[in-house]
Amino acid sequence: MAGGPSTPELVTSVVRAGGFGFLAGGYLTAATLADQIHKTRELAGETFGVNLFVPGVRSLVDVTSYADRLRGEADRYGVAPGAGRWDDDGYAAKLDLVVEQRVPVVSFTFGTPLAADIERLHEADVTVVVTVTTPAEAREAATAGADALCVQGFEAGGHRAVFTDDASSDSGGPLFGLLAALRLIGAETDLPLVAAGGLVHGADVAATLAAGAVAAQLGTAFLRADEAGTNGTYRAALDAGGRQTAITRAFSGRPARGLENRFLRENSAAAPAAYPQLNNITKPVRAAATAAGDPEAVSLWAGQTYPLTESRPAERIVARLAEQARDAVSAAARRFG
Repeated sequence: MAGGPSTPELVTSVVRAGGFGFLAGGYLTAATLADQIHKTRELAGETFGVNLFVPGVRSLVDVTSYADRLRGEADRYGVAPGAGRWDDDGYAAKLDLVVEQRVPVVSFTFGTPLAADIERLHEADVTVVVTVTTPAEAREAATAGADALCVQGFEAGGHRAVFTDDASSDSGGPLFGLLAALRLIGAETDLPLVAAGGLVHGADVAATLAAGAVAAQLGTAFLRADEAGTNGTYRAALDAGGRQTAITRAFSGRPARGLENRFLRENSAAAPAAYPQLNNITKPVRAAATAAGDPEAVSLWAGQTYPLTESRPAERIVARLAEQARDAVSAAARRFG
């Protein structure tokens, strides 16, 4: 939930309801993340984690033509495309920070940390979780020393967690639904599995636990929570519903699922696999469209089941999920006699 929706207040509300909340470290400076960690500790104690983006191999694709393509879109909002530069999202500094702060749990997306970095985290008593989408990625993460795996199905909103973005595939790699991924990855490793991808109802949580997961991770379900930092333009699009979701590289250069809009439809086919260069190119356009209240040029990340989400305090969302999960388990038990 990087880019705004994740807040210390959202984490705290989830924790108060009995869940385990994560701060999104992506796109933040190390200093800002440090402030959020401090505030979360003050509000929620030690029941929280931090997610970091693992920097990938620098793409050598020339993104000049894509930036030129977007000049008309940028003119519409009175801005210019950003510089198509590569960066590592301040990864080293943020890794140092979570080690120094002894954050209880740190999860990683877009790849596996170096084995030496995982060892550093373990020495600081940090539990390491790696997000995976395929059995091959699960094997790599297990070999590197991960303590648990977050299994992401193709239903998930936001960026796909593929380790290597396959430019020949619109989705960046093989697509596995969550239940299929849990079954295939569970056959490869004994590590605890956390299920993620399109989970918005307690029955979804119950289903993943029955399929072998030890926990369920939800993001889209909390985008409309009162404590989420989801901006008004984004919220309005989620509230309205009616849009299909699709996987696109158009906004960031990495495959991600979001609500269909003009920008996604017009630019997906032309977008190269070049993250974060494209993310930096489109950033001024996205910011200007957001400020203008126009959802047609904003990255509206959401899972396939987003129309079923609710606007309410996060504590109530968690409580309802728990109630629904208990009801689903009881109903299933009755069916089996």
